[in-house]
Amino acid sequence: MNAIADTGLLVAMARANDEYNDWASEVALQISWPALTCEAVLAETAFQLQSCEPVLGMLRDGVIRVAFDCESNQEHLQDLAERYADRQPDLADLCLIRMSELFPRHVVVTVDEQDFRVYRRNKREAIPLLCPPRK
Repeated sequence: MNAIADTGLLVAMARANDEYNDWASEVALQISWPALTCEAVLAETAFQLQSCEPVLGMLRDGVIRVAFDCESNQEHLQDLAERYADRQPDLADLCLIRMSELFPRHVVVTVDEQDFRVYRRNKREAIPLLCPPRK
């Protein structure tokens, strides 16, 4: 399956003691690599891991591929920011929503099910998600 990677997946893959590491290992067997992502997700991942080395390694090894340009999607991102202002989305979430519109055959792989179940692509379509099982 084609995938768009959110921060939670990348952190869980890089951090063996992450609560979602087992789930991320299972997901790794289900998706086609490289997973697509955006630079905002890479920045969040590096921040959470407190190191850019694992992120750069994922890029180098073809685990992930940056497939989004904020500048050329600025108007769409602004519209999404206004639409979801009540949820105070971060830039990574907005980029992933837009990526789901641009890559409709890709599933968004995220641990942030609560927000992504609310977000819609193309204003009304549910975003296909792959999330950890609910506890």
